[in-house]
Amino acid sequence: MNEPFLRVVRGEPTAAELAALVVVLAAAGPAAPEAEARSRWADRGAALRRPLHAGRGAWQAASSRR
Repeated sequence: MNEPFLRVVRGEPTAAELAALVVVLAAAGPAAPEAEARSRWADRGAALRRPLHAGRGAWQAASSRR
């Protein structure tokens, strides 16, 4: 059995008002599932080379991964 998408409980909205509401609700769509956190082992970005900066303490900064 087909149930109505919307049901007006109070008032008498115009056809334009109902159409605007349907457009807004359809555009919102279902909520997107949250992305799962990646482990450091699976993160391909960790394998990318980071830029090297010259200057005082640069050799220490180059060896530490942040």
